[in-house]
Amino acid sequence: MMTSPNLSVKFKTPSLEVPAQEFRRAMRELAGSVAVVTVGDEKDRSGFVATSVASFSAEPPRLIVCINRASSSWEVLSRRGQFGVNLMREDEVEIANRFIGIGGIKGNERYGGAEWITLPSGTQVLKDAIVSIECSVEESLDRHDHAIVLGKVESIRVCDHGNPLLWYKSGYYHLGGPVERSGL
Repeated sequence: MMTSPNLSVKFKTPSLEVPAQEFRRAMRELAGSVAVVTVGDEKDRSGFVATSVASFSAEPPRLIVCINRASSSWEVLSRRGQFGVNLMREDEVEIANRFIGIGGIKGNERYGGAEWITLPSGTQVLKDAIVSIECSVEESLDRHDHAIVLGKVESIRVCDHGNPLLWYKSGYYHLGGPVERSGL
């Protein structure tokens, strides 16, 4: 039986950094699903919008969320250790805008104007999100000004209606219809 060697690879850090503005411009070309991440409970809750949500593992079910450690949501997440990921529908732009903080809306105020339900561990999720995923923090890794959070999936709620809200070129988009898939 052949085994994989235990690889530990170290990469040389380049001496010159890519300018942040150039990196931001490049990342605007990366389309992503808009997710509202909810943290806390009715007494102590906040939340934020992320396009930096990704599947990490199916066996066991885990996902990754990246969050700025200077945000108030990080403070709540660090204390509570649980969060919800709500994949937004194309008609939920106003909710997403509240969680971005447009108009100075913060913390508990972000939850106004939408219907929320509470999942088994107490995590609040959007009733009409395409998918809501309840997670507990398995591990977090601090890197630069962000934390990379590995979430253990505790429960999933699928609403199977509507199309996703997308973020692309610093604005919202929706699907114009399916793309013909050939050779798949």
